[in-house]
Amino acid sequence: MTSRERLLAALKLQPTDRVPINTYELCPHNSQSFENKEPSYRDLMSFIRANCDSLTMWNPSGNGVFALSSHPAEIRHTQDTVPDKGLTINRYSVTAPSGRVLTWTDQVYQDVVTTWHTEHICKTLQDVDDFLSFPYTPITYDASDYVRIREELGDHGLIMASVGDPLCTAMEIMEFGEATVWAMTETGHFESAIKEIHRRNMINLENMLKAQVVDLYRICGPEYATPPYLPPRYFERFVVPCVTDMTRLIHRYGGLVRIHSHGRVGQVLDMILTCGADGIDPCEAPPDGDISLGELKRRVAGRLCVFGNLQLKLLERASENEVRSTVKQCMEEAKEGYGYVIMPTASPINIPLAQKTENNYRVFIEAALEYGVY
Repeated sequence: MTSRERLLAALKLQPTDRVPINTYELCPHNSQSFENKEPSYRDLMSFIRANCDSLTMWNPSGNGVFALSSHPAEIRHTQDTVPDKGLTINRYSVTAPSGRVLTWTDQVYQDVVTTWHTEHICKTLQDVDDFLSFPYTPITYDASDYVRIREELGDHGLIMASVGDPLCTAMEIMEFGEATVWAMTETGHFESAIKEIHRRNMINLENMLKAQVVDLYRICGPEYATPPYLPPRYFERFVVPCVTDMTRLIHRYGGLVRIHSHGRVGQVLDMILTCGADGIDPCEAPPDGDISLGELKRRVAGRLCVFGNLQLKLLERASENEVRSTVKQCMEEAKEGYGYVIMPTASPINIPLAQKTENNYRVFIEAALEYGVY
């Protein structure tokens, strides 16, 4: 089987020649991703390219400006650098229709490929109202880069886009602890924000689908309503209806859906199943999650393809024997009955790539090739 055939069969719970092996956000067939440009990742990416099944992460570019809208907004930006720490600090501000000013701050370190949000846009409920008071003009999308990504990937895997659900937006415009308090103590206000975000989100999502349908869509955000952050009743109220709508829309356009949720999904797994998605990741076992891979596989009972669940910290810190035994255990728990893709729960973002991490990735892949044959 080609990697494309193998991954599609797994997502559709059909027989495969072996368990697909994916390295999550390490995308070997996208020349624009940082890991394919960074010299310290070069050898590992070549090894992944030769032995794994790629889920190449790609979204069409959009003309969004602010608050899920393409309506013009003057966003002011200043930048400071701290050279001895390799740190760049970006400060932003925008004036809401009310005349109030919203501010936020991001930090980026040159040796870590991520952005740290050190000041969030919304600090009060009035900030939330101002955020959502910006006029809404639907976002349009440019999929002209699709030809490149499709040609680079070929039959080596699937293209996967990432989209946030309304909870993702609501919880990320405010500091996380304050956002959970907002949801539980001002629930009516929180719900009204979710509804407006969902309205905008669905229009934008359909515009994205009209521009270009890719193979698979990863829906991010449900994890913010998993215990212990919020009780399960909030997952049922704020996640299930919105993710169900998104899933149905994506299916209508011919795409597949994978729900992304770290943490303790055991208590909300039945609700996740009602959303109608095709897959779930990263399926973290205790102590990081609350359900073993084997138990999760039994509970989904052929209704979802399971992606997971090697913790990144295992690949970064464990011995080679520990990595190998963990891969073997994953296969013993989830291989039977198909519908399983072995995959880490996250991917390295440090530069340079540590030699131990590279070695453990090779051990993981070699063990998966050995133990994953049907």
